[in-house]
Amino acid sequence: MANHPPVVNHPLRPLYRTLAAAAGVFMLLVGVISFMKASGGAFDNSATYALGLRTNLAFGAFAALVGAVTLAVTVIGRNLDSKINQIVAYLLFVVGFAQIALMQTDGNIFNASITSAIVVFIVGLVLLSAGLYSRVAPATQRA
Repeated sequence: MANHPPVVNHPLRPLYRTLAAAAGVFMLLVGVISFMKASGGAFDNSATYALGLRTNLAFGAFAALVGAVTLAVTVIGRNLDSKINQIVAYLLFVVGFAQIALMQTDGNIFNASITSAIVVFIVGLVLLSAGLYSRVAPATQRA
């Protein structure tokens, strides 16, 4: 990793920040719609859907938190978005693998389906890309 310094001042930085914001809006919408539609308990495994994803109150809370954090750090910027987007992306990868591993068990606390796990992975990939390519160098290092 030391041989490959992180990309700074990437020409597509605005695109990556826009994609991160779009991913944050999507996750926030999934969370809000989950709160409106879910009728059972927090870990209910009934057939409740939000934007095509199986959901419950627990997944809705998780999605809303991820969306709100992603939007907040994207608005703040200042390389904070780069670090936090990477951390959130790795968290989403862990959650996606957990969804797949626990899908057919009683431990399926997020009411996951393969579709929701894939969407979690895609959002994680978008945020990881945004985190890796949205850094800005200090004004003294710009050429």
